[in-house]
Amino acid sequence: MPNVAEANRPAVLRVLVYSSDSDTRRQVMLALGRHPHPDLPPLEYLEVATAPVVVDRLDAGGIDLAILDGEAAPTGGLGLAKQLKDEVEPCPPILVLTGRPDDAWLANWSRAEAAVPHPIDPFRLTEAVVGLLRNSEAA
Repeated sequence: MPNVAEANRPAVLRVLVYSSDSDTRRQVMLALGRHPHPDLPPLEYLEVATAPVVVDRLDAGGIDLAILDGEAAPTGGLGLAKQLKDEVEPCPPILVLTGRPDDAWLANWSRAEAAVPHPIDPFRLTEAVVGLLRNSEAA
């Protein structure tokens, strides 16, 4: 018989992946896979290529995590993360992909909960995503 936490668990976790580069979006989804951790439900991805669509999707709700590419153009994910944290209530956890490890201060400024530098390291990305999703599920 499932416990209360399992009964209230969503069937899937919806992850928005934003980048103007389709290859970057593909790398993120391949790195994470559909089921990155046995304690979490499977992931369902929503690929987004433009900032206005990201804002619309987060305003609509139902997103459990947003992964934003800081190198996206014309709107970078770091500025977009800051805007989302300022304007969307409630805002899901945000992970930003930074151009380099030294850009971690920008991730702090953006109010993102986590940052992973390019090039994408599948282990580092999965560790960060699983941590964010576990924390948000616990909340």
